[in-house]
Amino acid sequence: MSHSLITSLRSLTGNPRGCVYTEPLWGIPYNLVAPYASVYMVALGLTDRNIGLVLSVSWGFQVFWALLSGAITDKLGRRRTTLLFDILAWTVPAVIWAFSQNLWWFLAAGIANAIWRVTMNSWTCLLVEEADHDQLVDIYTWIHISNLAAGFVAPLAGILVAQYSLVPTMRVLYLFAAVMFTLKATITYLMTEETTQGTIRMEATRGQSIFSVLGEYHGVVSDILKRPQTLYTAGIMLIIAIVGLINGSFWAILVTEKLNVPPETLSIFPFVKSAVALAFFFFIMPRMSRLPFQWPMFAGFLAYVLSQILLITAPEQGYAILVMSVFVEACAYAAVSPLLDKLIVLTIDPQERARVQSILYVGVILLTAPFGWIAGSLSSVNKNLPFLLNIVLLLVGAGLAWSAGRSAQQREPVRVAAN
Repeated sequence: MSHSLITSLRSLTGNPRGCVYTEPLWGIPYNLVAPYASVYMVALGLTDRNIGLVLSVSWGFQVFWALLSGAITDKLGRRRTTLLFDILAWTVPAVIWAFSQNLWWFLAAGIANAIWRVTMNSWTCLLVEEADHDQLVDIYTWIHISNLAAGFVAPLAGILVAQYSLVPTMRVLYLFAAVMFTLKATITYLMTEETTQGTIRMEATRGQSIFSVLGEYHGVVSDILKRPQTLYTAGIMLIIAIVGLINGSFWAILVTEKLNVPPETLSIFPFVKSAVALAFFFFIMPRMSRLPFQWPMFAGFLAYVLSQILLITAPEQGYAILVMSVFVEACAYAAVSPLLDKLIVLTIDPQERARVQSILYVGVILLTAPFGWIAGSLSSVNKNLPFLLNIVLLLVGAGLAWSAGRSAQQREPVRVAAN
């Protein structure tokens, strides 16, 4: 008998099919460069504070683009916006990263990469607006599986770093990423069509400037503030964003500088994380399908806390505890991510999806932006401090996840999956 996730993948049609099937074209290059992005910056002379500055500046520009993302998506349409802004947000900065020499190059790339907030909005609309709500968890699970499966190529980067050294390898990998990102944007465009709601919004905003469309946001903000479940969801989004920012930027620095793990072995850990999360998606998530929504979310946040505790207590070259930390984090990721994605979809008015997402992203970015600098400053004092901050935030997130799950359950019998 075919696994329920395999059945759901085969049954995908239209825009969900186009978005899910092309996701590895982004995931493969991203997983090749991500484990080494921070140490690449360090190798080119950036300090912890410099890296924090780059992150905060990039997040600051993301506020601007997230604010415009709803209006741009409505004006240009979901499909066209995704094509244009995918190339601007990923291809262009990948080329800059490939030729980077110092802090200024990384600042320029970070500013360009901030445009991804537009394509995040348009791509999400393209993915979900024509999708069956009963398939949402499976759809998002396959998005995460695609990126996790792409993580199996990460050890290749480690082999190349060991053979050719860090900086030359990263320059070639970023150029490879630029080609792959362009292919992904183009093929997604060819495999999808404009959504019904996208067509309606394009017609409604015809003849209006983007800034006049922004003037209509006031009523949408008022509506968001009246919805407790949306506010719970926004809080969870914020915490996941901050934790992701800190882990994505300072994990490799802690592991290489405090635990003295050789840089060429860094790619092993994404490999482990991918394998564990994939196993969780296929073998654990279906068994959790009958649990109330809040339980797996709450447990996932507690697992995140445990992973951070293991990380900061690992001894020098303590590979066993480090792998255990990655193992627990992978389980937490697999439990939380697709449920949060579904929660976001369910708490947004379908007729105002682009604008509501835009406002939520702006709020999350505004509150997340300072944490790049904060984490960089903490890391310069003690490599453990950014992850102690994560622990505090994740405990708050566990409480919000419980409240959001209870609220969702009261509104409708939301379950982990309809398997």
